[in-house]
Order: sequence, then C-alpha cells, then structure tokens
Amino acid sequence: MDSNFVLFLGRRTLETALFLAAPIMVTCIVVGIVVTLLQAVTSIRDMTLTIVPKLLAVGIVTLFCGGWMLQLVLRFANEIFGHIQNIGH
Repeated sequence: MDSNFVLFLGRRTLETALFLAAPIMVTCIVVGIVVTLLQAVTSIRDMTLTIVPKLLAVGIVTLFCGGWMLQLVLRFANEIFGHIQNIGH
C-alpha cells in the first residue's frame, strides 16, 4: 500500500460522505431560508417554526433518497472490502 492508494481511499471516502450528506444539507438550507423569509415577513419569532419544517423536510428527503443513499454506501463498502481483500493476497 503506497501513498497514492491512501490518497485515493481518502478522496473516495470524502466524495461518498459529500454525496450522502448533500440531499439532506441542501434541504435544510432551502427550508431554513424559506422559513426565515416567512418569519421576517410575518414577524413571527417562534423557535418551533424553524425546527419542525426542517425535520419534516429531512424525513421526506430521506424517504425519497434513502434507497439511493443505501446503494451508494453498499457500493463504497464493497469497493473498500475488495481493496482489503487484494491487499491480503
């Protein structure tokens, strides 16, 4: 195992983490901006108004993207275990 392989594994790990987190993070940002604009327009300062819509949106996005996210994690795990198997031989 050389330094190029370690860099490759680190890059693949960060890419996978980014792809897994992206749908949820984008959803939180969009819902947060919409709720903040709604609060600014209506002068409502209720803290639950920011948390509940984000939780609902994240739950919906997780339901829709969960299968894709699981496939991504399984593909990454198979790739890593394949590399571990090749190193052992």
